[in-house]
Formats: sequence, C-alpha cells, structure tokens
Amino acid sequence: MTGDQPRRALPPWWAVLLVAVGVVAVAFAIGRFSTFGQTPSTPLSTSAEAGFARDMQVHHGQAVEMAMQTYRTTDDPGIRVLAYDIATTQSAQRGEFYDWLVKWNLPQAGGPLMAWMAGTDHAHGGAGETATDAELMTQMGMASAAEMQQLQQATGTAGDCLFLELMIRHHEGALPMAQALIDLGSEPRALQVARGVLATQSAEIDLMRSLQSQLSCAG
Repeated sequence: MTGDQPRRALPPWWAVLLVAVGVVAVAFAIGRFSTFGQTPSTPLSTSAEAGFARDMQVHHGQAVEMAMQTYRTTDDPGIRVLAYDIATTQSAQRGEFYDWLVKWNLPQAGGPLMAWMAGTDHAHGGAGETATDAELMTQMGMASAAEMQQLQQATGTAGDCLFLELMIRHHEGALPMAQALIDLGSEPRALQVARGVLATQSAEIDLMRSLQSQLSCAG
C-alpha cells in the first residue's frame, strides 16, 4: 500500500466534521438572536458593527454563489460536503447580519466599502488614496466577474481546483474584516460572531489547502 491512501480518506472526514461544526454554530447563532435586547446601547450607522454587517452580506453572498455552483457540478464527495457547509453556514450568517441592521433600525446600505475599518492595521486601500469599489472588492478577496464565469464553465478536477483557489482567497479576505470588528467593536453578539468567523474560516482554509494537495492542484 502507498502512503497516498490515508490522504484520500482525510478530506471527506474533515469535511463531514466541518458540517457538524457548522450546524452547531448555526443553531447557536439562531438561539442567540435574543441577546440584542440585553445590550446597553445600539450601534450607530457609522459603527464597525454596522459596516461589518453590510460588507459581510456582500462578501458572504458571493461565497454562497460559488459554493452552490460547485455543489451542483463537482463529482468529489469531499468538495461537495465542503461546498454545502460553506453555502448553508454563510447563508445563515448573512441572514443574521441583515437582522442586526433591522433590529438596530439602520439601513442595509451606507458608506463606501470597508470605510468602517479606517484607522486599523486591517484597513484596505493605501494611505492618502481612494480605492475604487473594484479595487476594494479585490482586496476583500472577491472573485471577478470573469473568474465567476470561469467557475461556472469549469468541470471535473479543474473546476474543483478553481473553486478551492477562489474560496481560499475569499476566506483570506474575510479574516481582516473579522479582526477589525474585534478591534473596533463593542456589541457582544457581533464580537462573538466575528471570533467565530476567524476560527471557522481559518480552519476551512487549512482544509481547502489539504484538498488542493489531495487533488494535485497546480499552484
């Protein structure tokens, strides 16, 4: 027997484990909606909490789109389970972010992308520069329209590898956003979710790199 056989079993096992963790996290999130009524103050429209909720809805929306596209087309069981986990977990979180703004009586849109991160080590754009929305989306790890079209057309292992490449970059763009909220925010539930994003997406990045190795993805 070769040393490759245990590695073939590893990704599906970890993917199934991630699904279990994701389901628990979503259930916990739903159970914690009531904690908003216990906070001493409501975040303002210019707050880190509001900016995070708005920008992460955009960010999660693309992740769900990529994950569902791959879930429908992949033949790899480990990739399919991972894609399902990302789609369901981030759909639930996106709904919670929307609900935050409703509960706080704040608009769902407001201000430039990432403006709420100004003054932190995680802020996007250069000093004294005004980045375009397209540049900010790239810095957030978002896939371009051309890359999304390429993902829709890709099949087989090439499609799986492209999904992993795009999703790793996407997750890496979310980590500074979550850390910025931890540094700037004060609303307990928002801070809890940001810490969860850091932990979950860091673990998924590790898993996706393992899957890249398993599939012998280029790069």
